[in-house]
Amino acid sequence: MGSEPQATGRLAIRAGNLNFSARWETEAPRTIAVIRGLLPIRAQLIHCRWSGESTWIPFGDLRPDLEFENHTSHPAPGQLLIYPGGVSECEILFPYGACSFSSKVGQLAGNHFATVQPDEGWIDRLREVGRRCLWEGAQDVEITESD
Repeated sequence: MGSEPQATGRLAIRAGNLNFSARWETEAPRTIAVIRGLLPIRAQLIHCRWSGESTWIPFGDLRPDLEFENHTSHPAPGQLLIYPGGVSECEILFPYGACSFSSKVGQLAGNHFATVQPDEGWIDRLREVGRRCLWEGAQDVEITESD
């Protein structure tokens, strides 16, 4: 069991000009290893179509070798999930409010791999990310690992 990567360090997330810090979820060691292999992520964050108050990063045909691990269909604001693909495309979900993760084919579950760390104004910044994606369109997003 000692071969699993350590969930140390943090993620730095920049969505437009809004910044967040997130901690890894220790219950998802294989998912963390896959996400680390994708870093740094520089993409577009768009508003969800079916999941409620959430944004997402689409990865299209990418199919990381992941099975369910620390998975949920109902993430809380700031709980980052990755859906590795299958009945819908691979994506990272970044919820800012009430969310029921789904696609046009029905409910999905994603692996909860990181959680935004609460700090002064964090929930207001999350909601602003959602507002911008909904009303202004796709926002640049960058996810990197920090100490």
